[in-house]
Formats: sequence, structure tokens, C-alpha cells
Amino acid sequence: MTLSTLLIVFTITAAVLTAIMVFGFKIHKNIAVTYFQNFLGVWYIFSGWVKAVDPLGTAYKLEQYFTEFETTFEPTWIGFISPIFPFLSNYAIYVSVFVILLEILLGIALIIGWRPKFTGRLFFLLLVFFTALTGFTYLTGYVGNGVNFFEFSKWGEFSENNMKVKDCGCFGDFIKLKPMTSFFKDVFLLIPALFVLFKPNSWHQLFSKTQRSSILVVSALGLLIYSMSNFTWDIPAKDFRPFKIGADIDSERTAQLNAMGSVKILAWKLKNKIDGKVVELSNEVYMKEFKSYPKEEWEIIDQIKSEPSIEANKISEMEFSSFDGYDITEEFLTDEGKSFLIVAHKLYAEPYQESVMVKDTIFRIDTLAEKTEDQLEMVVKSIDRVEEKKVMVTKYNWDQDYIDDWKSVVKPIADKAASKNVKMFVVTGGASEEMAESLKRETGVEASYLNADDILLKTIVRSNPGIVLWENGKILNKWHKSKFPGIDNCGI
Repeated sequence: MTLSTLLIVFTITAAVLTAIMVFGFKIHKNIAVTYFQNFLGVWYIFSGWVKAVDPLGTAYKLEQYFTEFETTFEPTWIGFISPIFPFLSNYAIYVSVFVILLEILLGIALIIGWRPKFTGRLFFLLLVFFTALTGFTYLTGYVGNGVNFFEFSKWGEFSENNMKVKDCGCFGDFIKLKPMTSFFKDVFLLIPALFVLFKPNSWHQLFSKTQRSSILVVSALGLLIYSMSNFTWDIPAKDFRPFKIGADIDSERTAQLNAMGSVKILAWKLKNKIDGKVVELSNEVYMKEFKSYPKEEWEIIDQIKSEPSIEANKISEMEFSSFDGYDITEEFLTDEGKSFLIVAHKLYAEPYQESVMVKDTIFRIDTLAEKTEDQLEMVVKSIDRVEEKKVMVTKYNWDQDYIDDWKSVVKPIADKAASKNVKMFVVTGGASEEMAESLKRETGVEASYLNADDILLKTIVRSNPGIVLWENGKILNKWHKSKFPGIDNCGI
């Protein structure tokens, strides 16, 4: 589904609701205001709901924003606010749930006409905030590497590669919108928002004052429980991500990589390092004349490429590697038979240094024969003595609740899988080999330990640890750590 399709659906839905209120219940005061109440209300209820099914997804997106804000504001005169963003990142899930509930409740308040002045102002302020957020994200496309957002004189040509946040997350994973599209979408919504803001006395109102307040209170409680159920007790009720149950990841990854490999460079954008002049040359012209644009004078600022036949997503970025640096993604996806993948995008442990005594063997080298023209030098290596010396090693203080999850959920899976000759993999997000070994010792989970990008792992399953059952490169099922039914009840 596209944004245009959604806009049509919202328009028709608002028109139907308006017709019912105007011709059925005759409760309107101003048809235009009633329509905009319904239109904006439907929009916000839907955009909130597709995020409520996956609050962790919104939290991960907020973490990206908070990181970008911290680095942007820190070197400026208002850098004193930058420490608030790491703090907010630590509580991103709670910020996520709050914003999602606020969005949906404002949508409901608009449709039922709850406290018009207050709702109108709060809705407008939230929309202005979203507009500023998407506007900032879009404008970072003009900010090159090494340039702060507020150094306006150093802005250059727009490039999507400059943006740290590639999509706004306005509709969660239901629809991926580019920041520019999101920004103009919010600017468009400001028009009806201004209309309802300045016409509070023309709002329609459903039910009585007490009933309207009761609807919002009940909705808030229900939505809070629903949102929490989609990350605290279970994985999202509706999965809009590419790694959904039933997806053939091997085939999709191959198709996406082939499509990306067939992309052609159509043109080049070059910038003169001296006068800042920007030129755009077709690929054919650039290949013939590239010597006329030496690197000392010109820099490549962008490549204009053809669109791939298949749109790429996180599946094309899937990469599992062993701790010695080997990419085993292809081997994992083409492996026949069923296997379990335990996903841990973050390991909860604090490292510390500890001194230990180790034995150090000192060797003695003896020469048995001198090197001559026709004979090689012969030496014998023998042990001289063994000494003890103190060295510093890294150890880890593990979060006990996290370790308990592994022992109570993952360890039984690993033991049962071994008894059934089912392969078991553990993939961690950015952990060191020492940390993975420490986890193995703490939990007793015998498996092949791998590494991957933490964002990729967050996309695969919204649980830490999360359990995924694979077969021949396909996802057969996946579970939240608290919902795994037992290996005997999952088709093994």
C-alpha cells in the first residue's frame, strides 16, 4: 500500500463518517469542520495503531533520532541540552508508548469532539512537533559528512546518503516513507489542523460530556495493555517487517542482491573544490572525460543510478559472521533441515578488568650443529623453567534476570535440539568473542555463536532473547522468550 492509497481511504472514511453525522444524527454545526475532525481523527488513529502493534519498532526509531540530536546539539550554544538525549534513549520504549497513546487518543478525541479547545491546541502542537522532526530529518540530506546541521553556509547538494535516519517511522513498518515525503505530508496536515484549531465552537460532539471522557479513559487503559502486550509479553500481533513468519529469506535475499547488482550508474555529480561549481555528467560522458576532472580539483558528491527491479529491504543487508570474521550467511540460509536461531541484539553485562596469575613457560634454545655450506644449523628447543606472572583479563557482570531467561528458556531448547540432532545457532549484536564465551559459560548453552548488526537482529524478532525456527532458508515460526511452547510443541 502507498501513501496515496491511504490518503484515498482516509478521505472516503471521513466522508462516510461525516455523512452519518450530518444526515443520520444531524449533530454537525459546520460540515467542513466536522469533515476535518473525522479526517484528522481517522488519520491519527490509524497511524497510531500501526505503531501500537510494534512499540519497540518506534522505540528503536526514537533511539536513532536521540543519537542524531545529541551529536547535532552538542557543539552548539545550546549544547547543554545534549545530555538529555542519552537519558531519553534509555527510556525510549516508554516515550514510544506515550507518543503512540497520545496520537491515538487525540484521534478519538477529534472524532467524538472531546474538549474542542484543549484537543485542538494539543493536536496542533503535536503536529508541529512531528513537522519539525520530519523537516529536520529531510534537511539533513543537505548536510555532508563533517558538517553540523547548524552550519548552514556549508550545506551542499541534497543526497539521501547524508541522512542518518532514512525513514521517519510515521507509519511504523507498515509503510516506509522517505523523510521528504513525511515532511510534506505533515505540512499538508497543518492546513486542516489550523481549520479545526481556530473553529472550536463549530466542532461536532458525540455523546454526553461524561460519556466522552469515559470513552477516552477506557481507550487509554485498553491501548496501554494492548501496546505492552506487543513487546512485554509477546512479539507484535501483526508483523509488517520483511522477516515475517513464512518468508523465504534465502530466495528473497538472492533476488534483491541480483536486482541491486543490475543497477546501472546513469550519471555523476561532481563538485569543484575551489569554486564550489557542481556539474552533472552522464555516465558515458564521464567515462570518456574523467581525466578532465582530476581528484585534486574535483570531488564526486553523488551517483545517479537506475532503480532496481526489486525494492531492497533489510533482507538484502542480512549478514551473519563467525567471530573469526568469516561471512557464513550463505551457509546458514542454504543449510538443509530445521534449525533454531536464538537472537540477542544486545547482551546485558558490564565488563570489568581482573588480574589473574598465569603460567609462562620459558624455553632454552640449544645449537647442535653450526651452519655450514652443506649443512643447515640444527637447534633444539627445550623447557628451561615455568614462571607465574600476573595479567589483566576482561570478565563480565551479567544481569541476573537476563541470565535467568537464558537458563529457563534457551538452555532447554539447546539441550533438546542436541538430542534431536537439530542445529542450534546464537547470533549476538556486536558482542566480542570473549563476551559470547562468557555467556556460554554462564548459561551452559551449547550452540554455534555468531555475530550480526544489532538493527538487523531487532528487525528479525522483537524479543531479547528471541527464538526463530528455520528450515531451508525459510522462517517457519518465531516466539517471544515468554511464549515459547516447548520444543516438542513447535514441529520438531
